[in-house]
Amino acid sequence: MSEVLSAGEKIHVIHRQLFESDTRRHFVGTVDACGGSLARVTGYLFSVRMPGNEFAKHDPTLRTRIIPLDSGMVLINVLPGHVDIEKITYKHRSPHHILVTDGSDWVLDLSHL
Repeated sequence: MSEVLSAGEKIHVIHRQLFESDTRRHFVGTVDACGGSLARVTGYLFSVRMPGNEFAKHDPTLRTRIIPLDSGMVLINVLPGHVDIEKITYKHRSPHHILVTDGSDWVLDLSHL
């Protein structure tokens, strides 16, 4: 299997929910390595916080995760190289209109999800 992702690329990962009550989680990070159907990624976990039902950084600690690329349980967005993952925040215009940004001109619109 050829590599789909390369070391140094930045990605936004959406973990699919199996049940409506499952916590909504996203992961934003930089690919450290990719081999076969797995990617090693270092970054930050974002999850929905209550009250407000809005995404926020889970904690400020960098985490390293192994992301399965072929499981069907994640949606992966490849981010532009200039995105600063340290500054990623979520903007909620309504419950169904969610934007991810690093404070620059770049915005990832998640409203369709």
